[in-house]
Amino acid sequence: MCAIGWLMRLLAAAALMAPCQTAFAEEEDPVFEVHFSNGVVSPSVIEVPANTRFKLELHNDGSTPIEFESIPLRKEKVLAPGASSFLVFRSLREGNYAFFDDFHLDMPPAALVAR
Repeated sequence: MCAIGWLMRLLAAAALMAPCQTAFAEEEDPVFEVHFSNGVVSPSVIEVPANTRFKLELHNDGSTPIEFESIPLRKEKVLAPGASSFLVFRSLREGNYAFFDDFHLDMPPAALVAR
């Protein structure tokens, strides 16, 4: 009988927590995707909200490794072919922030534009 009472209390607690989880999910950070493919960055300009936390999803669609690198943002991330990852930015002031694929320096840089 004690096990059933414990289980009932656990289920009741879980039911009470469900609305909180839903409310939190609505306030998730905005997500922006950038794709790399053998030196080509797409899109080459990504507009992001200034002074707002956001997530940048990185996807290597190419057949060679890539390295997201940004000196002004002080961020870098290496991805194997076919791999995906992400970077979280707490906040950016308004402005243009260059980034590039450090393994394909013959290609033009891309930019995050915070507005």
